Amino acid sequence: MRAVPLLAIEELSTAAAAVRDEIEHLLDDNEDMAHLYLTRKLIQFQQSEGLLDPASSNAIVPAPQCLRRMSSYKSGSLVTSNYWDDDVEDLEMLLEAYFMQLDGTRNKILSVREYIDDTEDYVNIQLDNQRNELIQLQLTLTIASFAVALDTLIAGIFGMNIPCKLYTINGIFGYVAGGASAFCFVIFLLILGYARWKKLLGS
Repeated sequence: MRAVPLLAIEELSTAAAAVRDEIEHLLDDNEDMAHLYLTRKLIQFQQSEGLLDPASSNAIVPAPQCLRRMSSYKSGSLVTSNYWDDDVEDLEMLLEAYFMQLDGTRNKILSVREYIDDTEDYVNIQLDNQRNELIQLQLTLTIASFAVALDTLIAGIFGMNIPCKLYTINGIFGYVAGGASAFCFVIFLLILGYARWKKLLGS
């Protein structure tokens, strides 16, 4: 499926809404719809051209014939005015069909836009979730690094050449190393529990 730019969807939605509003404006005004019926205007134009024909104007036309032509023109005008409502009804039906088509197209565009917005929200939620998991992992690693650094500090203190009575006790190294490691592990668990209590980490 080819990706459609969001700007193109916005432009298409704006154009459809504009055309829909124009058709709705025409449907509210019968006079404007009647002016759009070009066939009737062509007939009226041809009738007026027939009366204003230069060849007939140069010739001498008897008065009764001229009167008959004028009366026929007037009757044609009356017939034309009688067809006014029919023309408006035909145009109204046509414009209503176009209006419904454009309204359906506009609704489809809005549905696509809503689907795109929902997809963007879903993607943003997933990204936020992944970001939160990474932050929690970073916090856990930071707490573990603090505990390891504390254990290293204790080992460094005992590694100095400082006179201490503990150095003379046989087998004390294992107890001190194990106790220091256990102490640092307890510190790690305490800080981790505090972070979960403050809801900085997930359960």
